[in-house]
Amino acid sequence: MSIFNTGNPIKKHVKVVPVFLTINSAYAPYAAAAIHSLTEHVDPKRYYKVIILHDGLNLINRWRLRNLVTRNVALQFKKMTRSLYLKAIVAYCTKRQKGAGDFFSSAVYYYRAFIPLMFPLYKKAVYIDSDVILRGDIGELFDIELGDNAMAAMVDPKVTVIPEFRDYVDNAVGVPHDEYVNSGVQVMDLKKMRKMRYLSTMIRLIREYDADLVAPDQDYLNVILKGQILHLDSIWNSEPTKDLPKNVKLVHFNLFNKPWHYKNVPCERMFWSAAKGTGFLGDLKRQQAAFDEEKQKADHEKVGALIKKAERLSKVKEPLIKL
Repeated sequence: MSIFNTGNPIKKHVKVVPVFLTINSAYAPYAAAAIHSLTEHVDPKRYYKVIILHDGLNLINRWRLRNLVTRNVALQFKKMTRSLYLKAIVAYCTKRQKGAGDFFSSAVYYYRAFIPLMFPLYKKAVYIDSDVILRGDIGELFDIELGDNAMAAMVDPKVTVIPEFRDYVDNAVGVPHDEYVNSGVQVMDLKKMRKMRYLSTMIRLIREYDADLVAPDQDYLNVILKGQILHLDSIWNSEPTKDLPKNVKLVHFNLFNKPWHYKNVPCERMFWSAAKGTGFLGDLKRQQAAFDEEKQKADHEKVGALIKKAERLSKVKEPLIKL
């Protein structure tokens, strides 16, 4: 199902910037803020299509998201169907949820791996996580030349500064930590990823190794595309800081200190400003108010458990997955 602004519909011959997000109903409020920030920084002479892959959004959330369309930004919803590939991923994630209960046990994170196969009409696309805020034209990100690479993404900053994560990536994942990328912002060469059978390769590795990993979907991406990823400048995937450089074009509230959970976090004004025009502002305020000390404690414990898990897995003699 898609919707275009009837005042200026996108014509078939016009080149479109395709932007993908993968969400469920719980992520809808954050995705709305991301999309609203995107619409405020687009080039008025270009056309953009935001495509939301989801596992079932209720009608109220769809309606609120549909209200974000503008003259040159369209929106399309695509529900994931239970293919054999998706069933394998759901089974894998369900098993991990029982064993770890960490941040990365949802099948939603894997939907982006389906993009090349599900959308053969596109040769290239941008993917963004729902917890980002745009401060620049995402069309500029789309325009980045990939050369012979299958993807562009930024080296994960948390891996470079947290020793346990660094050792885990070097030893357990088998990718040099200074090459390991964060999967939250991607420029994808869909044609190349189709040719290399990216999705089927990921499914094969999942079935073959059934590996207990720290960030499974991100780890698999780095293993499969090792040596084929162009490293993005940090302006396109910057963590929130008190003194955020003016040239940053995308802020990623990755992993810790979500502004819809905590007060007085870096760049919170930026997020709330984007959330105001979405129809989800009340939901987000209530969510923040409900995130009491007990939930905050549990959140910090999850982070600590993730670091301990990385430390434990980093002691392996050889990588946990091999291509």
